[in-house]
Amino acid sequence: MTLPDSLETDRLLLRKWCAADRDPLAAMLADPLYHHFMPGPSPRSAANAQFDRIQQKIEAQGFAPWVVELPDAAEFIGFLGLDIPRHTLPASPCVEIGWHLSPSYWGQGYATEGARASLQFGFEHLGLDEIVSFTVPANNASRRVMEKIGMSRDLDGDIDHPALEPRHPLRPHVLYRIQPAELEQD
Repeated sequence: MTLPDSLETDRLLLRKWCAADRDPLAAMLADPLYHHFMPGPSPRSAANAQFDRIQQKIEAQGFAPWVVELPDAAEFIGFLGLDIPRHTLPASPCVEIGWHLSPSYWGQGYATEGARASLQFGFEHLGLDEIVSFTVPANNASRRVMEKIGMSRDLDGDIDHPALEPRHPLRPHVLYRIQPAELEQD
């Protein structure tokens, strides 16, 4: 199964990436507020590398996060969806769900809405048995999204993110999981 060209929700269009997405991705990754719970801000070269990695993942594994668009309002508000983590984690092999929205679109339910569609795609079209998500303990907004979409915290699954140095303050992460039977249907 490969990534469809797009998925639609009540308010969002989740779509494949295009070359025009490089600039808004770079702007989002350069925003210090966006990086409140992640290392950064990131230079343009890191944004270009991330764009290229996403394209390679679509080619190699058939799926990667989608661009999130507000039809008739904004062509790029971030990206979200399913991915295979680049780093080996205690939950590996696994597929994770994540959301990355520009700060001006936080708190409006877009992450929850897009994540629900992504979970449904993962379970129904990719046939996944489980999807995970992880974040720093203080990222209460992302943790609320995880809970709203039916994920449960794995109290034994907390990890130190392998991409960060041992004493980095953002290294500790909490792990959430969901299986198909736990997916809430609208």
